[in-house]
Amino acid sequence: MRISPELRRKLISVAVVSTALLTAAPASVAVAQEPAPRPAAVPAAQTEAAPGVQAERLIVGYKSGASEAKSNKAAAADAASKADKTGEDVDFQRRLGTGAALVELGSDPTRASVSDVVAAYQADPQVAYVVPDRLNKPTAVTPNDTEYSKQWDLFESTAGMNVPAAWDTTTGSGVTVAVIDTGYVAHSDLAANIVGGYDFISDTAVSVDGNGRDSNPADPGDWYNANECGAGIPASTSSWHGTHVAGTIAAATNNGKGVAGIAYGAKISPVRVLGKCGGYDSDIIDAITWASGGTVSGVPANTNVAKVINMSLGGGGACSSATQSAINGAVNRGTSVVVAAGNENTNASSSSPANCNNVITVAATNRAGSRASYSNYGTVVDISAPGGETRTTTANGILSTLNSGTKTPSSENYTYYQGTSMATPHVAGLAALMKSANSALTPAQIESAIKANARALPGTCSGGCGAGLADAAKTVQAVKGGTSTGTTFASTTAVAIPDNGAAIESPISVTGRTGNAPSALQVGVDITHTYRGDLVIDLVAPDGSAYRLKAAASDSADNVNTTYTVNASSEVANGTWKLRVQDTAAQDTGTLNGWKLTF
Repeated sequence: MRISPELRRKLISVAVVSTALLTAAPASVAVAQEPAPRPAAVPAAQTEAAPGVQAERLIVGYKSGASEAKSNKAAAADAASKADKTGEDVDFQRRLGTGAALVELGSDPTRASVSDVVAAYQADPQVAYVVPDRLNKPTAVTPNDTEYSKQWDLFESTAGMNVPAAWDTTTGSGVTVAVIDTGYVAHSDLAANIVGGYDFISDTAVSVDGNGRDSNPADPGDWYNANECGAGIPASTSSWHGTHVAGTIAAATNNGKGVAGIAYGAKISPVRVLGKCGGYDSDIIDAITWASGGTVSGVPANTNVAKVINMSLGGGGACSSATQSAINGAVNRGTSVVVAAGNENTNASSSSPANCNNVITVAATNRAGSRASYSNYGTVVDISAPGGETRTTTANGILSTLNSGTKTPSSENYTYYQGTSMATPHVAGLAALMKSANSALTPAQIESAIKANARALPGTCSGGCGAGLADAAKTVQAVKGGTSTGTTFASTTAVAIPDNGAAIESPISVTGRTGNAPSALQVGVDITHTYRGDLVIDLVAPDGSAYRLKAAASDSADNVNTTYTVNASSEVANGTWKLRVQDTAAQDTGTLNGWKLTF
């Protein structure tokens, strides 16, 4: 079946599944990524757009020195030259927040025409990559009932995430979490924690609200009729997916009603990218950029910059350079990006953005603490969290804020959903707690600490579920690092490093701390040496445990002046720490000028 031009850019596929159906084959909630319904296949573009991928728009990344990388006029002229060369419609549309160009290929490109255009861009030495502007979809859920006592995912000793014990330390205050999703439908149990967001849906056929991008991220509903979003796709009611995700992260707590948010002191910035039949990569890329404090042309500066981004979305295919560029930009600005592993019961290595670098990829567990039957798995999974499973009862799902409207908003309610979409905000909420407890934490340190302080799954997992089940209380305590954060202990005593000789040790006495060292202990080292490759460097804890910072290698540099991150959460903070340095080969000498520990 060929989809009409009016619908060719539509996305989300949110199926509403009956309880009877769920008993036989549990539904899952996450977002799947699928190609546009009708355009032609795109050949490999920098090995990222394999045969069979559909596209009617392309994302073109230029090399940094190219004029097209900065000038819209130059990018438009380049698109025109590609049109002249191929005889096809090629039009520059806009600049993405990452600097890439969005190019329109016309209303109904053939397979051959798309191949010609991609080949023309690939042959251009100024082009770094060319990838299809793919669509992203969620699949769906099971409604039910309410109350904190039913939030087993937070407090149950078997499979819960041990959240209440973390609230003694932090509730997430001072941190904004961007929920890049379907937007937000008003709910009194969440309203106090909502701050300004943005609607990034540029296509009016997808937006449903009658316009393109604007500052109103309200969710008007994402329902659709049978076959409206593609042949064979059944009708679906509105999911209110973004509101459910937001409630898990930061629903108001201790207010006498409803559910508790994991980081209920944090704020939620709703960023709308998914509408009727879905949302484009290009909109999601701009949303990631803007949410993390980057600049997007035509969009006002973000006054509620997020230090955590939740993306309960994803699907098949490799992580494109365009998406990876946006994620890298966010992380470089200090924002953690938490994404769903996906709900296909397959290896997450074939799911994007789960397989992107610099993200925290989350698999889902059920109430028994085992990998949920729908959850993706594999080596790209970093951590697992409760996602629920309704094989026996809807109460085994994840309860959160929702709306009763089947098409447009109606009365607020609470509903059980299940999926890696539900597991992901558990980890995003934990990241917000961590950032609130220690504002100096980097995204890499947050990811490392979450994994280092996880506990073994209470149940089973086949295929790989990351470091285990996230433990909120243990992780927050580890990054808090005792009575204060950001305290530095240093040694400025220079010690000569003998040539091919015995190891030297420099001590630092740490006092006034309580509990264990953090999982992101910073070890700053300043060494001058004529051949760095000869050096082996270890951090030695008070109990004698050694942590290798650097092994001997073939690389060299005149100076060593860098900071290492060590997971020292199993070590008591107070005591004498040592830096051990040894030269392992002849002909070179150096000096340990000094070093420091930052808790």
